[in-house]
Amino acid sequence: MPSALDTPQGAAELAESLLPPLGNRWLHTQAVAARAREASAAVPEGERDLLVAAAWLHDIGYAPELRQTGFHPLDGARHLEESGAPQRLVRLVAHHSGAVYEAEQRGLSAELAVYEREDSPLLDALIYADMTTGPAGQSFEFDRRMDEILERYEPGSEVHNAITKARPYLGAAVERTLSRLAAQPM
Repeated sequence: MPSALDTPQGAAELAESLLPPLGNRWLHTQAVAARAREASAAVPEGERDLLVAAAWLHDIGYAPELRQTGFHPLDGARHLEESGAPQRLVRLVAHHSGAVYEAEQRGLSAELAVYEREDSPLLDALIYADMTTGPAGQSFEFDRRMDEILERYEPGSEVHNAITKARPYLGAAVERTLSRLAAQPM
């Protein structure tokens, strides 16, 4: 029997069953999970495994077999929900890294709104892990990551527009996470 999806092991197993054929996406996912593990002190102790699990699963919606809308946060969340994953994990995947901004660009706001977004240290830390990891797993400062995304996507595209609008929100989440980490006793 597979491990629970809201555990790092169970989440890693599911991600590994879907993402390796996607090359850099798999490298990115592995590095985001490692970054989440490193940043886990920014969240309450009882939420650290959930943070790492969400990091493993944040991009599963890119897997071709899960594609429904072409919007990976929504496709990933729907798959997790259909798989019986805990609702909080489903919502974290649905709302990772400012998904609401891209949903608006794609005309999918109502579909994403089915999943309530939490404003929490946990979502902030997930955003931090994703927004400081490059497309092939590189470790990036936040501004370098934003620039990299904007260079990769054509101006006027849904992703380019969404990231441009989301940048202040994403930057604030990264800063809050860094502040929480800095406040931890050594």
